[in-house]
Amino acid sequence: MRVLVTGAAGYIGYAVGRRLVAAGHEVDGLVRRGRPGGAGVADGVRPVRGDLLDPDGLPAGPYDGVCHLAALTRVRESFREPLRYFAVNVQGTVNLLEAVGGTRVVYGSTAAVYGTPGRLPIPESEGTAPASPYGASKLAAEQAVRFHARTGAAGAVVLRTFNVAGSVDGRIDPDETRLIPKALAVAAGRAPHLEINGDGLAVREYLHVDDLAAAYVRALEAAAPGEDRVYNVGSGTGTSVREVVAAVEEVTGRPVPALRRPARPETPVLVCDAAAIRADLGWRPERSGLREIIAGSWNALTRAPG
Repeated sequence: MRVLVTGAAGYIGYAVGRRLVAAGHEVDGLVRRGRPGGAGVADGVRPVRGDLLDPDGLPAGPYDGVCHLAALTRVRESFREPLRYFAVNVQGTVNLLEAVGGTRVVYGSTAAVYGTPGRLPIPESEGTAPASPYGASKLAAEQAVRFHARTGAAGAVVLRTFNVAGSVDGRIDPDETRLIPKALAVAAGRAPHLEINGDGLAVREYLHVDDLAAAYVRALEAAAPGEDRVYNVGSGTGTSVREVVAAVEEVTGRPVPALRRPARPETPVLVCDAAAIRADLGWRPERSGLREIIAGSWNALTRAPG
């Protein structure tokens, strides 16, 4: 298939493009205009320049499939700039669907659409009640993709991810607002301490970025015109903040000093039920053990320039 990956130079987009090439697909990677050099896409991915907010500048295709990963993703920032988040995440998605032909769309969504869950582990049937502009904008984009598919114009698969971590090809997760990258930066001496809100007992799950990329390939190949599906993609294994910090110290052999902050209102446990994607698409996480994630990320970090 000829496939367009948006956000192809990003942390997840790079991994998805890499997996698609390995699966034999012809892949174009949409990167923002003005990005320097070779655009930072995976080997075998052809970079194309464009901007989701400029419909006239988007590639026309036609494409057999689209993996849409380009988005604004920071929850706290979304409260300060809600209109920007809706413009990029919702209008950008609409612009993409209108500009690019294609019978298969895989949309990268988030567990933030659920809000505070009533059931654990969280199934796809859990009600959606996003608590942030970020989550609300991703849910609105999900709905645009799904209703578009129901016209018969495309087949759509929405992948709701939880916490993604790990490294492929020596690329690190650059977002140190996330727990594992920040803890590793502290272990490497690049930050003085890790800030922990409350008692450190909040439980989250972590999925290797390469396992997520494999799910995109399966979803793309399974998308059927006129159909729309939603899948949680996660390891299903919960780990507390304290346990993550202890694992980072064990793997790196370095201390991770922590600064305790007052507790914030947050869901104590967020773990997904990924039984549906396992049953329907035969997908299984293969690299998502916590220590493997941390070891790969540590090796990438300590070998990175600078």
